[in-house]
Amino acid sequence: MRTTKYVVLGILLTTTTSFLSCNEKVKEVTQEENIDLVAHSKSETPEYFLLRPEVEKAYGYSHAVKIGNSIKISGAVSMDDEGNPTAIGDLEQQMKNCYADLDKILKHYGCTFNDVVKEDIFTTDMPKFLEVAAYRTKIYTKHFPTGSWLGVKELAIPEFMIEIELEVYKAN
Repeated sequence: MRTTKYVVLGILLTTTTSFLSCNEKVKEVTQEENIDLVAHSKSETPEYFLLRPEVEKAYGYSHAVKIGNSIKISGAVSMDDEGNPTAIGDLEQQMKNCYADLDKILKHYGCTFNDVVKEDIFTTDMPKFLEVAAYRTKIYTKHFPTGSWLGVKELAIPEFMIEIELEVYKAN
């Protein structure tokens, strides 16, 4: 019986020591990561970009924001400078118009579609999108980004058939 108690006590002591040792290592890494994050956050101020300032202010969003080497780009839709839908009923042309706007934003930051790491596409007509999706090979000439294609019931304005949002990483 005593031998069993000592074995159990030994196992508990070993487990507790191992557990504390693991926790200490996690705390050290976490502290270093926190110091790194604080240093980065002090030196990396968000840079906002408005493609159509009046439209974006009216709807309450920024078309893009850059922090460090990362850029998040809001969904582009097929619209004119006053915010009116264009290419109504023509999903392929709407898609081309989206990519044209996204290209302007990428160029603002000195980027190309080769810097895109994630692309999410929302469409109200997935079968039609699948028919014209090959156009993307003209946009992404080196590699395709990660992302999702989502069929949705509707977008912000009924005439919009497609919306494309991007995440970009630009190495120094």
